[in-house]
Amino acid sequence: MSDLVGDARTWSPDAQEAVRLLAVSALVEGRDRAEVAALFRVSVRVVDNWWSRWQAGGRDALLSRPRGRRVGEHQVLSETEQAAVRQAVLDHTPSGLGLSGQLWTRALIGELIFKLYRIRFTEPGVGKYLKRWGLTFQRPDKRAVEQDAEAVRVWHEETWPAIRTRAKAERGEVLFADQVGVRSDQVTGRTWGEQGRTPVVRRTGNRFSVNAMSAISTKGRIHFMVFTETFDAKVMCRFLDRLVGHFDRKVHLIVDRHSAHRSKTVRTWLADHQDQIELHFLPSYSPELNPDELVNADLKRSLPHTHRARNQTELATETRRFFHRRQRQPRIVRGHFGGTHVRYILDECTQ
Repeated sequence: MSDLVGDARTWSPDAQEAVRLLAVSALVEGRDRAEVAALFRVSVRVVDNWWSRWQAGGRDALLSRPRGRRVGEHQVLSETEQAAVRQAVLDHTPSGLGLSGQLWTRALIGELIFKLYRIRFTEPGVGKYLKRWGLTFQRPDKRAVEQDAEAVRVWHEETWPAIRTRAKAERGEVLFADQVGVRSDQVTGRTWGEQGRTPVVRRTGNRFSVNAMSAISTKGRIHFMVFTETFDAKVMCRFLDRLVGHFDRKVHLIVDRHSAHRSKTVRTWLADHQDQIELHFLPSYSPELNPDELVNADLKRSLPHTHRARNQTELATETRRFFHRRQRQPRIVRGHFGGTHVRYILDECTQ
């Protein structure tokens, strides 16, 4: 309000609004316009302007309005152009559109805009559009280039539904299994520290490792075996033998296509136990379809908070302790089936 004088020039929009309403109220009560102007330390011309606005539009005409441009007004890119750039970012990698790299940055999106519309943007300018489009900077999921999209589709639409139906008809148990290795020098997770100085975690300088095999069900059950030797067909048979001992009905075990799972030794063992267990294989290069992968991640996140293993025996003990703890926490185990890429298991199991 350029005509305000004195201290009123520095008032907030809310304060100015209150003054306008009070001034008009005084005029309505019959106060003189010059007297009102002096009372509120504004010019007579401003008081006349308020009175005219009140007569034309009532109280609403005196309320403060947001200053500046409305959201989306006078944007350099049209709505159609913005929609095209947004969809290009969601559907393609930079290299797929003739730019460099596999991941989008603000600079690369700026290059894309220039390539399409010959308009240059600063990185902050691109960032404002990204915020408006509802896009955030995220860590992407990794996918193997060897993954067969058709095989994944068949798994979702044909293979997995057939396994589920058979298991239900046989009153069997469905479990997802995987193996994992844990190293003594592995540091995962985060901790607080001073900015600019990376925190140091003290660990033994000796390198050793242990391995584990686990299997989980949608009921929250978890079965495991910790071992120190290399995972091979003999270890797999030992795990299968232990697993079937926990059930009085047939087990349908879903695993990846590790060579040990498909070995002649395992096939021979399965032939001798075909009434107790059957193996089913996930599509190649598709670990995201296996919820037991999330148990592996859970293990690797949890151990740094609990273990101070100085040798292989202690590391094996800590690993077993983790699995025993999860056996008493079926809610957490069931929660692994709620992951983005494995939710299909729960969704289809409830149909």
